Amino acid sequence: MTKTVLILCTGNSCRSQMAEVLVNHDLGPEVRALSAGTRPQPKVADGAIAALKEGGMATEGLYPKDVDAVMNESIDLVVTVCDNAKESCPIFPKPIPAIHMPFHDPHGEPLESFVKVRDEIRARLIPELKQRFGLN
Repeated sequence: MTKTVLILCTGNSCRSQMAEVLVNHDLGPEVRALSAGTRPQPKVADGAIAALKEGGMATEGLYPKDVDAVMNESIDLVVTVCDNAKESCPIFPKPIPAIHMPFHDPHGEPLESFVKVRDEIRARLIPELKQRFGLN
């Protein structure tokens, strides 16, 4: 049975997008990741796209989504990756477990910062989800 994780951020343009791609890449098909934002930006950050591509991951079709777009999905876990999203996390139609795992926002910084955040997300979030969902 596939578990669905919603990764929530404010702008849904960087950290949450990278986390979505990483989870789908590393844990799919056992875990399906979605991402959304409480105040989505117009586009995914160029640095996030570049860091994912540098890591050999597909980035086609990524775009910022409002959390309302995923409200009716069957979600098993919400992961907030920024403090603002944690504070403004919406109330879902049914109770959903949530964890807060903040990551540095590399917006406006060089590609190396995006790569560092990408690697930190992989090092912290992937093992947490494996443990939480009982995956090897």
